[in-house]
Formats: sequence, structure tokens, C-alpha cells
Amino acid sequence: MEDIDNDTDEYSGPSKSQLKREMTALQDLGEELVALSRERLAKIEMPERLRDALLDAQRFTKHEARRRQMQYVGKIMRDVDATPLRAAMDEIKGVSEAANIRQHQLERLRTSLMEDEAAFSQVARDYRGADIQHLRQLRRNALKEAQQGKPPRAYRELFRELRELEPLASGDEAVGDMADWRRLGKIPEQDR
Repeated sequence: MEDIDNDTDEYSGPSKSQLKREMTALQDLGEELVALSRERLAKIEMPERLRDALLDAQRFTKHEARRRQMQYVGKIMRDVDATPLRAAMDEIKGVSEAANIRQHQLERLRTSLMEDEAAFSQVARDYRGADIQHLRQLRRNALKEAQQGKPPRAYRELFRELRELEPLASGDEAVGDMADWRRLGKIPEQDR
């Protein structure tokens, strides 16, 4: 009788229900990844096999074909570490701390661009591929909208354009070299 009690106390691995919850979570993550644009998918680091399966799932429009492809995506994801994928999705959704910090930095950058046109030289230096002319036009439009009391369409578009820029620096700083921004006095004291 004592032997039976000891056997039940041993851990035999996750329960069937726990495994099912984990598989459902992977499928949900796969659905979120399929919903992303090709450009966003290209920025997320993942095995090519998974990327190809996700791109195929985007192409399928028939319900049954898409369902089978999503099952295939789930099967591939079982062999992949989902932690970096979840972190990338959290950043895209804006729920990660890094995403919040980046968003605040971009808001400060947008404010400094609106206040002083000289900040464009810093943007040109820190960001490759920045269309400075387009950014200047958005700034002019945003200032005009503010003067006329119109909705801030160009102001929001300026933020979206800044968010799409990639910094030249290899670090995680979203707004290039933050020390330069501090030196120029573009970042408020509480963020220094």
C-alpha cells in the first residue's frame, strides 16, 4: 500500500491539458505572425522553414487550405524556440518595456523636430535611408494643421515615418546616439 502512494507523488511531466494549452498558444502565435505584413515578418528573426510556411499561409484564401497550413505552421513551431517570436510580437503590439521606451524616444524626437528644424541634420546622420525631404514636408504640414486647428494627420504620419527608420548604430538605441541628443538638449532632464 505504501508503494502506491510514493508512485503518485513523482512528477510524470506536463499533463495532457497543459500540453494542449501550450500547443494552442503556439497556434495563436502563428496566427498573429501570419497577420503581419511581409515587411514585418522579414524583420523578425526565425528559421527560413517557418518564414516560408507563414508566407504560404498568407497566400491561401480557402478555409480548408489555410487551416491545414496553420496546422503545419503549428507543427514547425513545436521545434522552434517561441520566446524570441513572442518578444517580437510583444514589441510590435507595444506591450514590451523596450517598445514603450522606444515609443517615448520617438515622441521626443518628433517634438524636437517640430520645435527646431536643425534636428533634421541629426536624423540624417543617425538614420540610413531617411527621406529628409519627406520628413520636412510632413513637419510643414503638421505645423500648418496646428495653426489651422485641423486634425493632426501629418503629425501622426511624421511619427509613423520615424518609427519605420532603422538606426545606423548596431545597438538597441531606437533614436540613434542618445548622447548626442542629450548634448543638444533635445531630451528632457528627467530622461537623462
